[in-house]
Amino acid sequence: MLLATGAIFVGFIILVWGADRFVMGAAALARNLGVSPLLIGLTIVGFGTSAPEILVSAMASFGGNPSLAIGNAVGSNIANIGLILGVTALVAPLLFKSHVLRREYPILLAISAGVYLLMIDGQLTFLDGVIMLLALFATLVLLVRIGLARSATDPMIQEYEAEIRDDLSTFAAVVWFIVGLTLLLISSRMLVWGAVEIATAFGVSDLIIGLTIVAIGTSLPELAASVMSALKDEPDIAVGNVIGSNIYNLLAVLCVPGLVAAPAISDEVLTRDLPVMLGLTLLLFLMGRGRNGDGHINRYEGATLLLAFLVYQGWLYLEATSPVTA
Repeated sequence: MLLATGAIFVGFIILVWGADRFVMGAAALARNLGVSPLLIGLTIVGFGTSAPEILVSAMASFGGNPSLAIGNAVGSNIANIGLILGVTALVAPLLFKSHVLRREYPILLAISAGVYLLMIDGQLTFLDGVIMLLALFATLVLLVRIGLARSATDPMIQEYEAEIRDDLSTFAAVVWFIVGLTLLLISSRMLVWGAVEIATAFGVSDLIIGLTIVAIGTSLPELAASVMSALKDEPDIAVGNVIGSNIYNLLAVLCVPGLVAAPAISDEVLTRDLPVMLGLTLLLFLMGRGRNGDGHINRYEGATLLLAFLVYQGWLYLEATSPVTA
């Protein structure tokens, strides 16, 4: 038990630092190769912040724990909105004006509803995984086209331009990319092993562990990125990181167990976890639309999001500790 707890704790630390190095190296490399900040922000940064979830889901699926992978994907989306945006808005209220973000809200909401419809039959099949991958490609193409049309004036793109490092040589960028990816692989394996060991020791399902410990841990890179962006007065990136990560979690992360294991989906996911995810996504959509075209999440709204997340975690705890009745 002590070894498993240590593996999770150390794994989280390595994962957060490795994800940051991975994104930094990949973004700098792309910039040195002449890729536009828009493409870097929407693809490389978005993929990089979701890389922990992708690798953890892959490790869990190949290791015979697809429920942990599903819990990780769904739980990370809930944590991204409730925990990360809630905490970020409490630290610094968010006012965001990006045209790309306003287009991303309905896209995320539509993807969330579409994924729920794919899973409502109680099975995450290989075909479902393929559909998710195709939807991911189509979504990226759509967002890039939207961004290119407004690249000269969109504040989020200007914020990406300021954030992507231009002081790294191509060699240094490649080194950091490889180091970050290696650390992500090692830490994700440690996390999955530790999580499964703890779940077995306490008699808790893989799903619950994925929805709680693993989901929160793999969302730490987004939490750090969003809080730092808000403190640097880059609210569009702070919110964009969450929306982009949620899109990747649904299409690039959740497809992994379908492609690898084609698992059955528990009733709890369909009746508890996915509805909570959809409700928080709808709430973010309403906040993001704003009254005059600009999105705004003030401290009161941030506290509401955080409270919703804490209530959900309490719900999971009560169900996990309730005695099973015949």
